[in-house]
Amino acid sequence: MPVLLPETELQALMRAEHGNPFAVLGPHELPEGLCVRALLPGAQAVGVVHAGSGDPLAMLQRQGDSDLFGALVPAAPARMGYRLHVHWDTHAQLLDDPYRFPPVLGDMDVWLLAEGTHLRPWERLGAHPLQMQGVRGTAFAVWAPHARRVSVVGDFNNWDGRRHVMRLRRECGVWEIFAPHVGVGDAYEFEILAADGQVLRKADPYARSTRLRPATACLVQPLPAPVPLPAGRAAANAREAPISIYEVHLGSWRRKNGYEWLTYRELADTLVPYAKDLGFTHLELLPVAEHPFDGSWGYQPIGLYAPTSRFGAPEDFRHFVQAAHAAGLGVILDWVPAHFPTDAHGLARFDGTALYEYADPREGFHNDWHTLVFNWSRTEVRNYLVGNALYWLERYGVDGLRVDAVASMLYRDYSRAPGQWVPNVQGGRENLEAIDFLRRMNHVVGTERPGTVTLAEESTSFPGVTRPPDEQGEGGLGFHYKWNMGWMNDTLEYARLDPVYRQHHHRAITFGLMYAHSENFVLPFSHDEVVHGKGSMLAKMHGDEWQKFAGLRNLYAYQWAYPGKKLLFMGNEFGQRAEWNHDRSLDWHLLEEPAHEGLRRLVRDLNNIYRHFPALYEQDCESAGFQWLVHDDVQQSVFAFVRWAKDGACVVAVCNFTPVVRHGYRLGLPAPGAWREILNTDQPVYGGSGVGNGIVNTEDAPWHGQMQSALVTVPPLATVMWVRA
Repeated sequence: MPVLLPETELQALMRAEHGNPFAVLGPHELPEGLCVRALLPGAQAVGVVHAGSGDPLAMLQRQGDSDLFGALVPAAPARMGYRLHVHWDTHAQLLDDPYRFPPVLGDMDVWLLAEGTHLRPWERLGAHPLQMQGVRGTAFAVWAPHARRVSVVGDFNNWDGRRHVMRLRRECGVWEIFAPHVGVGDAYEFEILAADGQVLRKADPYARSTRLRPATACLVQPLPAPVPLPAGRAAANAREAPISIYEVHLGSWRRKNGYEWLTYRELADTLVPYAKDLGFTHLELLPVAEHPFDGSWGYQPIGLYAPTSRFGAPEDFRHFVQAAHAAGLGVILDWVPAHFPTDAHGLARFDGTALYEYADPREGFHNDWHTLVFNWSRTEVRNYLVGNALYWLERYGVDGLRVDAVASMLYRDYSRAPGQWVPNVQGGRENLEAIDFLRRMNHVVGTERPGTVTLAEESTSFPGVTRPPDEQGEGGLGFHYKWNMGWMNDTLEYARLDPVYRQHHHRAITFGLMYAHSENFVLPFSHDEVVHGKGSMLAKMHGDEWQKFAGLRNLYAYQWAYPGKKLLFMGNEFGQRAEWNHDRSLDWHLLEEPAHEGLRRLVRDLNNIYRHFPALYEQDCESAGFQWLVHDDVQQSVFAFVRWAKDGACVVAVCNFTPVVRHGYRLGLPAPGAWREILNTDQPVYGGSGVGNGIVNTEDAPWHGQMQSALVTVPPLATVMWVRA
């Protein structure tokens, strides 16, 4: 019988070990006529009917006691389209045969994917609901070049890897199939037969939606439509703009009933107006990409293209971003291209080989986090990550990406003992492939999505992090901003000290100005500073209760006066007493206490003053925007400086880091006349003691390098800001 297959091929199909089922299943021209074969485990009988009229064309015959059915069918009507009429134990079903459809990927797609230059690989890879030849279904495509077989499995085929074995496009190592009747919301994964015979169940690297952990299945989801960057957002993200960032972990900012997460839509109704009321300009979200372990805070993602299902569906996250933009807030996402977890359903040894990660554990295993390091030397891996950056910016309309753990990417010996790392091709410690990747990512973001920004969490002195690369792909890394980790560490160490000893550590404050304009800096008091035994920001402050709050008010005002964009982690704005715990809500009840509410009021006023006076932001990244007045008053631990706007307007800040009031302190001022306080952190409304000045007038007494000066009172543990009256 011509439709019968050789026993070896039949058994390969039955064991899901056939590497090319399209060669034998579906319609095939034989000398005897058109043959249709279908592998349908569990079917009792299978017929072929005309797709249009439903007229029966033939009954397929079972080959032996297998689940393979086949027969010759009338060629002319079958070529116009046919369906399979399948009789199961309990019901009958009309199904379109996935093996009668042509390839999903076009030749150009295959070429770009093979070359690793497809700017938007997510338009072709993953799961895409669509119509093919008038039939609704989903096109699946996944990169697994070393697999012997790849199947898409799901509820639609009883998770049976024999039903939808995919076609291999050898030119690019991508497996593909059009699965009729599979639609939006259907669960799926990829079943992979590795070269060593191991069967793997993997989540789709390009999945746009997933089930909530501990489930691992992906959900078919339409590709979100492109979102133009709203008018004014580019200017609001620029280095000349006031940027004050409220960093948030969505799962623990606030909870319902003490334990339930807020949804994206509930967060849009609560978090967005809260941040706006406090005067912040941007929200920065700890990673929202899907991740299996709550305790990773999102920093060990598996679904890089899927907003986590913890808080709702992808369209709900999109609504959150739009609500933030409507309120005038930018949205920055923490993004993790440095490493990924070892969970069995994730990217680890995806096709049975080290595909996304370096094969050598001296390169590919991160000892600190017990995660795997992306192999940036592979064009397909670089393309996967660059495409992911563009995806969040284009398809959800976010303003920027804060790139996590950049230092771990830049150096091959990062957190590795001698002999436990592999030098680069030049014998050095720099990871040249990662550097090339970061430059390419920033170039693509800058050219394809102008007006958005990237920010580097980078803790070393690597040069040119925020300098653009040149045309040869060298020069800087191309980030728009860099977290100023040196300033953060020095400042917090200084703030922890007993004020008696601060005079011996004066340089902790002055040293930062040696490099403050070498990059475009963000000043971060982030989540990393209030976990793992470090204590809350309030707990870091020295002294009794009053001194702790005064010290924290002083610290924040100093931060807002200092050159650089601002970042504050949630809870820091009102003096959270306990360390941050990702499993519970912030302690909102603390706002019933005047000291905590006073601190929050100060943060609101700092943001409003910051946005109102261009001298405090316009030249954050230019040395012309800063001038020392007092940097050598070591014994009294007083600092004073001028912040300059481009038009010559200025703000003078005076910071007293001791609990001693400095009466009759002569302060040089850059212009004659009356000067008024615009901020005094010692005001009673913030919880202070009420020491202040109001308006002071200068006199012709040169001081601090200025032609004019005034006698002022400097409050204890406080910062005062002045402008010309």
